Amino acid sequence: MDINIGIAENDRKLLAGGLSHLLADTYAVYHKTHAYHWNVTGPMFNTLHLMFEGQYTELWQAVDEIAERIRALGHFAPGGYALLTSLTKIDEDNGVAPADTMIRHLVTDHETLVRTAREILPVARRATTRQPTL
Repeated sequence: MDINIGIAENDRKLLAGGLSHLLADTYAVYHKTHAYHWNVTGPMFNTLHLMFEGQYTELWQAVDEIAERIRALGHFAPGGYALLTSLTKIDEDNGVAPADTMIRHLVTDHETLVRTAREILPVARRATTRQPTL
């Protein structure tokens, strides 16, 4: 079935590719945040445990929205750990670290998410301002 949403196929492909990287990065941060939620220790346990829960919940919602946007563009969202791992820029860890290290890692990872999202913006702007060809 042809997709006719006013965005050319080449632009949809570029957008879906960029969003696939964003999906992989977001999924990696989700997974790391969830592991930190399980494994955080120390005097800040309760505060960080609850904060990580709020964050991984929001990240999961973002993962779903990004994947659905890729599908709306007529492409398949990447699945499987191997493929997602090949697309992400987020460094994996085992989810066990001192609390201050967990926070430092997540700050760095969220900065990476912002950069990945910003890389897609020019493509999205260009795709949505072009006149569709008939």
